[in-house]
Amino acid sequence: MHRPFMNTTTLEKTLNVRLPEATHNKLVQLTRVTGRTKSFLAVDALEAYIDQQTWQIAEVRAGLEEASRGEFATAQEMQAIFAKYAD
Repeated sequence: MHRPFMNTTTLEKTLNVRLPEATHNKLVQLTRVTGRTKSFLAVDALEAYIDQQTWQIAEVRAGLEEASRGEFATAQEMQAIFAKYAD
C-alpha cells in the first residue's frame, strides 16, 4: 500500500542500514526525481514490504488451516480456474 505522506505525530525509532552502492545510487536518483527524502522513501518501501509480507503469511496460514481440515478444491473447480487463465 503506497503511503502518500508520513505521519509526523507518531513516535519514531531510528534504523541504520547498510546499502549496496548501486541501491544507494538508485535511492539518491529517486529522491532527486520525486523530491522526497531518503528517509521518506525508505519508510514507504519498508511499510509496503511489511504489509505485503504480513498479508502473504496470513493467506498461507489460512490455506494450511483449510488443508488440515481437508478443504480442497474439486477437480472440476480446478479445471474452471485453469480455463479462466488458459488464453
